[in-house]
This record gives sequence, C-alpha cells and structure tokens, in this order.
Amino acid sequence: MNKNRPSVSDYLTHARHVVLILSSFALLALRLGPLGLVRNIRRYPWILILLRAPFLMGRLARGRTGLYREANELVISFIVSRMASLIYHTLSGKSNCIMHQEMVPPEISHAMGLSVWPAEILSILLPIIDTHAAERYIDRCENEGIPPDICSHVKMTLGVVLNGEMPPASIIVSSNLPCDGNMTGYEITRRYNDASIFRLDIPFNFYDERAAGYFAGELRRMVSWLEENTPGRMDWDRLRRICEERNRMAEAEIELWDMISARPAPLAAEPVYLSHLWAFNIDPGNRIATRHFMRLIEMARRNLSMGVPAVREERFRAVLWNPPILHFADLFRWAEEEYGVALIIDSMSYNSQPLIDTTSSDTILRDLGKIVMQGPMARHTRGPAVNYIDDIFRIYHRFNLDMVWVAGHIGCKNTMALNQMLREACREKGVPLLIIEYDLSDPRICSHEGIIRQIDHFMENVMKTGRLERTVELAAQ
Repeated sequence: MNKNRPSVSDYLTHARHVVLILSSFALLALRLGPLGLVRNIRRYPWILILLRAPFLMGRLARGRTGLYREANELVISFIVSRMASLIYHTLSGKSNCIMHQEMVPPEISHAMGLSVWPAEILSILLPIIDTHAAERYIDRCENEGIPPDICSHVKMTLGVVLNGEMPPASIIVSSNLPCDGNMTGYEITRRYNDASIFRLDIPFNFYDERAAGYFAGELRRMVSWLEENTPGRMDWDRLRRICEERNRMAEAEIELWDMISARPAPLAAEPVYLSHLWAFNIDPGNRIATRHFMRLIEMARRNLSMGVPAVREERFRAVLWNPPILHFADLFRWAEEEYGVALIIDSMSYNSQPLIDTTSSDTILRDLGKIVMQGPMARHTRGPAVNYIDDIFRIYHRFNLDMVWVAGHIGCKNTMALNQMLREACREKGVPLLIIEYDLSDPRICSHEGIIRQIDHFMENVMKTGRLERTVELAAQ
C-alpha cells in the first residue's frame, strides 16, 4: 500500500482550497439573499449535497502528495466555483435560462445571450459527492412506472424532474443522442414542464461529409427556432470569440495529453477527466476554464522537470472506457494505493475532434456540428462496431498503456452488446482487458466491495500481481 504522507505544505494547500470552496458557497448565499437561499434549499434540497464537496476533496487527496494532490484539490474547487455561479444564474431569474441536454454543447446558446442549465449536471455531480445520492431519485422514477432496466443516469435525471427539483424551463434543447432511454426521458421532461422542445437530428453515419453539411443546417435551424421562441438573438462575432477561446482550451488539453503520455505520468485521474468533463461540456469558450487548463499544464510541467510522478509507485497505466463510476469517485485513488495503477485518460475526455474554423458562420457551424456528432458516448455507440473498438487501441498505443478497464454499466445496452466483440479484439492483440460489471449511479446493484473484488481478480489472474503491500512482502522474502 502507498504510504505517502502529506507535508505541512500539502495540508496548508488543502486548507486554502477548502476556504475557496466555502467562499463560493458563501458568495452564492450572499447573492441569493437569506430568504432566497432558504426558499431555494427547501425547493432544491440537492444544494445541501453540494455543500459536502470539501469531503469529496478530502477523499481524493488521501494518499496523494505534492502537485498531484494540489491538482485534485484545484479541480474540485474550480468545479464548485463554476457550479455556484451556474446555480445563481439559473435560480435568480435574472437571466434568460433554457435547459440543454448534456450532449448539446452550449456555445450557440451562450452566443445568443442565453443562460444554459444542463439537465444532467445533477445526475453527474451528486453521486460523485455522495455515493447514495441517486437512490431516492431512481426509486421515484421507477415508482412512476419507468422501466427499471434503463440507464440509471437517465432515471436519476427523471427522478429529479418528477420530484420537482429540476429548475423549471419553458425551452428545452435536446437531440437523438446517445440512446433511446435518454430520448424518451426528454419527452417526460417536456410534458412535466409544459415546455417547447427542439430536437437536433444527428445522422447515423456521422463521419460522412454529407452528414456534416446536413447537421450544420440543423444547427442553423436551431438558431432560428431559438430566436423565434426566446429573447435570444445570435451574435456571430460573439460566437466566433467563444469558439476561438474553445480552440485555445482544446490546444491546452492536447499539450496536457502530451505530458501525461510520459512514463511515469506527471498528472493522472481526476485532474484529467473531471477537468474535461466540466470545461468542455459546461464552460467551453470561457476564459476561466482555459486558465484552469493552463494551471494544470504548469503543474504537469513542474512535475516533469523535477522527475516527480503523480503516482509515486506507478506500475501500470490504464484507460477507463465508458463513463466514470460516479458513485465510486475515489476508485482510482484506491487503485493507485493498492496496485500502483494510474488512470491516464478516459473515453469521455479523449477525442480527435477538429479545432473550429472561425472564418465564417458556415465554417463555425460545420465544425461545431462535428464536435456534437462526435461527442462522448455518441461516436462510440452509433454506426459500425469499429467506432467503439478502434479508439480504444489508439489510446492504448498513444498513452503507452498496460491495460484497458471498461466500466460495464449494466444499464447501457449499446456497450453491453459490443463488449464481446471488444473481448475478442483485445485477445487477438494481446491487450489485457477488465470489464467491471456495475451500475453507473446506483451502488445497490454492485457495491464498492463488489467492484474491488472484480479488480482484485483481474490483477491477480490476468496481470499476475498482488496488491503493493503484499508484493513488497513477497519481494522481501
């Protein structure tokens, strides 16, 4: 087991980020006012779960030291700060707020002067902070007659809606991604809110140039629809500036990827995938998000120059395929301590999407369209099986990995159908593959102990190694 002990500097840095998190919540309370805060907490009790973010930060910091520990604290305080701002703009009623599906990036709506509430944001953040946060929403959804075998991420979002805890919206922007369950869920959300909805139609063969032209037209149609149904008006110069800033952030992330390709990696796990999750889905084109990536780059550069690895005893490098295990957020902190496994990147972060050509409105919509069509979960589960499998091997070789871990979410029928083909492909190429059978949001399906048992079995029988503490004992003997 990793026995790294934090230094005094580590503890002081941790305290500073706790203060930053509490300051973000205090500012939110001040902006809403005492009565507004109480009223909103009564209506949206999930706010109290968000207040536990410092405990999540403490869990992720455990056993980690130096800049890697600080990077984990940085990403949590960054997300809390941005979430507090998002909550204020949504609940204060002072902005023109619309609801967006998570698969539809907000650049266009922001350029139109609209504030965006991402419908699935609570279904992502709450289970990360509190392991059991999703359960009551999932139960509410199933008690209303929603089939229990659909994705728990979808069920939790619907449970929030049915509980009356989703900020109301009269305008919804959705799409036909990533699955049937999600599409059906938005019809329930529309009816509950008595809202108008625009559904983007993503073509099945989305890599085709004809599809790119068609979908650019879909985005232009969305702009016209929003102008007809909201106070928002398209400002093409503002959209160009947003896309240019998004390009700068994408270039910064690529630089970070180049650094973590080194062995041992200077950063790993949560600073990599949580930063992408928030910045590219919630805050693209925002200078604050770009600055966050620049700080991560500086930390990675300093660790590289000093020869300091993120994981002190990095023995193995892994990719996590499919969405992260939300209710077991500190899984990779555990894997680092017990096996020296470093999560280098995940499938939600990795992409080969183009930078946006900002020459004209046509080029902007064409490239934004490609980004939407090739979004996470979308490009891997639409079209032929190679869309799912080939990216795995690209990542495996680019980042010098030792194994592939697949989060085999039982509610995702698309990937469940593909996993046998993936097993055969990995067997042919000699790539060690672990498929963790679990549920994305509901720990009652497979507990943390059940997940750990699957990892133990894989490491002992496929990778032929024990936990670090046991390995050290055997070496000494």
